[in-house]
Amino acid sequence: MIPGIKVTPGPVPDAPRWNQLCKELQALRLVHAERYRKAGTAAAKKAVIVDARKLLEYNLPELMLCWLGTPWDFNGTAKEPGGGKIACGYFISTIMEGAGFHVQRISLAQQASQNILRTFLPENELQVRASAYKTYREEISRNRPGIYIVGLDTHVGFIVVPENKGHDFRFIHASGSQPWCVVQEDADQAKALQISKYRVHGNITASDAVIRAWLEGTKFPTHR
Repeated sequence: MIPGIKVTPGPVPDAPRWNQLCKELQALRLVHAERYRKAGTAAAKKAVIVDARKLLEYNLPELMLCWLGTPWDFNGTAKEPGGGKIACGYFISTIMEGAGFHVQRISLAQQASQNILRTFLPENELQVRASAYKTYREEISRNRPGIYIVGLDTHVGFIVVPENKGHDFRFIHASGSQPWCVVQEDADQAKALQISKYRVHGNITASDAVIRAWLEGTKFPTHR
């Protein structure tokens, strides 16, 4: 360390909070699943889907934030924050598994980003873009709020679009460049998004089918 230079420490992975949030979300999932099972009308079932969507849109980013500072490695397979190193695909699959989605964590993590997306969404719900970043940023900021998975040339991560349109989106991912760890970036900081020539994304929490499968514990077979 250079004398007189203050180094600001980065975020510290929070495994206890991760484990607690996973446990609490699982309990809430079961409560909502029972509500859905007992709902006697289409309107009542839709109301449960809406509540479950709000639950996921709040809790998924909270789960992601527990991983901030966890080191990245191309072959990283950590199962909890700070429990080793993690690759970008494993970050996606581990977050989804921790949130209670019935996924094949290892095989999902090893897929190309478009196959990761296709595990959850049909092809017609994906958007492929090769536009300049300024155009892409404006489009994402106008999109429906929710949790998106976004695939890039050689990378994959989450985009969180907030309800409040006065706030920019966040890009949360296991970064294979400086600072070589799980990071949360705003639109200005998201260099991987900026330099990628290819982007494919889909809003996983906007899908009633995805929410319903989460409630019911339905398996998401890995798309290959």
